[in-house]
Amino acid sequence: MKLFAHVSRRTLLAVTAGVALGSVALLDAPSAQAQAAGAPLKIGIIGTGKIGSALARHWVKAGHEVFVSSRHPEELQDLVKELGPKAHAGTPKEAAAFGSVVLVSIPYGAMPQVGQDLRAELAGKVIIDTSNPSERRDGAQAVEWQKKGAGVSTAELLHNNRVVRAFNCIPAASLANEGNRQPERLAIPIGADDAAALDLAQRLVREAGFDPVVVGSLAKTREFDLGQPLATGSLTAAQMRAKLNP
Repeated sequence: MKLFAHVSRRTLLAVTAGVALGSVALLDAPSAQAQAAGAPLKIGIIGTGKIGSALARHWVKAGHEVFVSSRHPEELQDLVKELGPKAHAGTPKEAAAFGSVVLVSIPYGAMPQVGQDLRAELAGKVIIDTSNPSERRDGAQAVEWQKKGAGVSTAELLHNNRVVRAFNCIPAASLANEGNRQPERLAIPIGADDAAALDLAQRLVREAGFDPVVVGSLAKTREFDLGQPLATGSLTAAQMRAKLNP
């Protein structure tokens, strides 16, 4: 107690308060660490077809909260009921606003409209893009997107440099039914220009039951656009890396 013999009561209270605030800060600090280490995420899903539905099931099972969406959200109520309290349904705009991560799994021809309509909601978000341009379905403009590469095109059309290309070249049935396949899991090629977005997407690939294989930048993801050498959903990670680096 002699240490505090000449300390005023006001000073002592200030020191005590500072220690208390420091304790609060220490209690808050792990939340950011927990996020990086694997805290549950809020994931918005724009386009809840076979790919979006399969991933919603995997990610809810992994502990995440999902918001599925379509132009007719009433049609998603059975899926929400199946997934339980961690699932919600609504419009694409609501899904984009909800998620810190947003899965975009739509006919590619709709990408320019999504980028226009949801620009504010998607700003700064990590976007996982599964969509593939097809001239037969999306018209002549698909040719230019294919030449540029779907990953680069998506980043431009959605006005977002945190796009991660993934899950675009695995059959929906394999995605739904072959998570955590034994003895070796299937590989998902993946690429992005944003390192933090890439890390987060790799985590979500693993939690869906697959092994991410980083191909490189968004420009490099053209190597697993449909019709390209790595566009196969039947390889293990070792087989894909061997194909990537012969």
